[in-house]
Amino acid sequence: MTTFRTVRVAAIQATPAILDAEASVAKAVRLIGEAAGRGAELVVLPETFVSLYPSNRWARAAAGFGGVDELWERMWESSVEVPGPLVDQLVAACAEHAVHCAIGINERELERPGTLYNAMLLIGPEGLLHKHRKLMPTHHERLFHGIGAGDDLEVVETPVGRVGGLICWENRMPLARFAVYQGGPQIWLAPTADDTDGWLASVRHIAIESGAYVVSAPQYIPRSAFPDDFPVPLDGEPDTVFGRGGAAIVEPTWGGVIAGPLYDEEGIVIADCDLREGLHAKRWFDAVGHYSRQDVLPVPRSRPAQPAPADGASASAPEERPEPRGAGSQ
Repeated sequence: MTTFRTVRVAAIQATPAILDAEASVAKAVRLIGEAAGRGAELVVLPETFVSLYPSNRWARAAAGFGGVDELWERMWESSVEVPGPLVDQLVAACAEHAVHCAIGINERELERPGTLYNAMLLIGPEGLLHKHRKLMPTHHERLFHGIGAGDDLEVVETPVGRVGGLICWENRMPLARFAVYQGGPQIWLAPTADDTDGWLASVRHIAIESGAYVVSAPQYIPRSAFPDDFPVPLDGEPDTVFGRGGAAIVEPTWGGVIAGPLYDEEGIVIADCDLREGLHAKRWFDAVGHYSRQDVLPVPRSRPAQPAPADGASASAPEERPEPRGAGSQ
């Protein structure tokens, strides 16, 4: 049964160990422990934290057919298999500290070397609860990431509440948001690489629209964090910053920013989220309930929240998911 308690949530703004998956996961484990030491029950880390975000400040070099083979090899080598040993380390950290964690990764396919995906994992003490692949990589990201299948737009019911969300600019996609809203999220995960005022406006709107607390977790990416042997040229001087961050937590009634935004440094922002406030907000406006008018507006298929499985498997078995919709569907 859905509960309405107060949950302490942490948005971690951090720089990965670029092109080093093991070191990035080790840093994530340390940060999970640090946030848990401050009372956090749900910890959210940035988009593609393991272990590189393909910033448009340098990623355009990959638009040519030649010249970036070494980068591609090193990205594949420093990506994550799901399930796999790096995920096991994150599960162990969640179990040790009795927390749940969401983290962005570059995911490589288990079956063969090839495509990478921008993915978000939701992990609990009992194991991997859910994996979501970004539906549509943004602009330059398409040089690096495949397109998600869209069969994972779901909410997971956990001890910290009903948790769902989307990655970065997926949050601008109204039908993608609506598909997740149908699961009734109480906490919305929004790992990102966007450090603009427009992004903060977007997550404030999503908090109001969804009736959920939104946890925005970007990277802080200084040029100085890149290894000396990074295989493509980088713009700017040594003190250039490619991503300023802006970690924030937003409440669901009026879209107020209750923690952050944090800019220009690594850090953790924490807020106590009273889940009753989401219920209060939906008395006024429920995007998939009394305010939805689904009788006259076309909507995606419903995807109810899935309970967290005891065996750590994905929250939804493939046979339980709707078939992917055709390209001509509305």
